[in-house]
Amino acid sequence: MLKRQTKTYRTALAPWAVVHLVSPTERIVMNRFRSRSDADGHLTILQRLMPQADLRVIVDVEQDN
Repeated sequence: MLKRQTKTYRTALAPWAVVHLVSPTERIVMNRFRSRSDADGHLTILQRLMPQADLRVIVDVEQDN
């Protein structure tokens, strides 16, 4: 239970994430950011380092049902 609360708290603090889309069903979170501009800047650098990778900036917010 504590692990889920910690992840939700971290996601709330840094909802922007740069992800590597490995396949249609699998993604790898490269890093999380508090602002969209920080995520975009990191994405630009990663795209230069990994030109063949499918990288995206997303808002990663968990919904509690």
